[in-house]
Amino acid sequence: MQSDIIQQFGNFTDYEMKLFSVAVQERKIFKNEFLLQEGSICQSLYFISSGSFIQYKIKDEIDQQIIDLHLANEWMLNPQSFVRQQPSETFIQAFADATIYELTVHAMHDLIKQSPVFFQLAKLLEPAHSRIQLFDNQLSPGEKYRFVLDNRPGLLLAFPLKMIASYLKITPETLSRVREKFAK
Repeated sequence: MQSDIIQQFGNFTDYEMKLFSVAVQERKIFKNEFLLQEGSICQSLYFISSGSFIQYKIKDEIDQQIIDLHLANEWMLNPQSFVRQQPSETFIQAFADATIYELTVHAMHDLIKQSPVFFQLAKLLEPAHSRIQLFDNQLSPGEKYRFVLDNRPGLLLAFPLKMIASYLKITPETLSRVREKFAK
């Protein structure tokens, strides 16, 4: 496991890095496999080494509401379920075959017991939570699309536009119009 995936959250000694590498487990995940299902409690943080994932709610019998989209080199979890240890209202599902590193809540607590420096791992929760909240505010469709272009352009290559539109909380037709304006 690459040490730089947690070094961005603090200064860890070689010993602490060794503790961390023992605590995380590498897993291979296949397309359409679930990491979390609605009603289950999120027990882990995941670092995506390769592949992609969708986090969504079921709107009705045939439609999903995309909550977040995840690519390689990102941390992923359901922050509300993980922090509160309450049943999840969302699913996390592999969109493509993937390799992930899993850090369970129990392993995280063990790390913190061994070294208080691991309290810094709480920073892993911030990007996921802020991305989920980002599109719940009053940004215009153009501002939402600009955010993706500026901060997460890989989403446009990895996911169908219908999913991108759901993630941005706009209709596919609105996304098409916005994309046309940006293409000019």
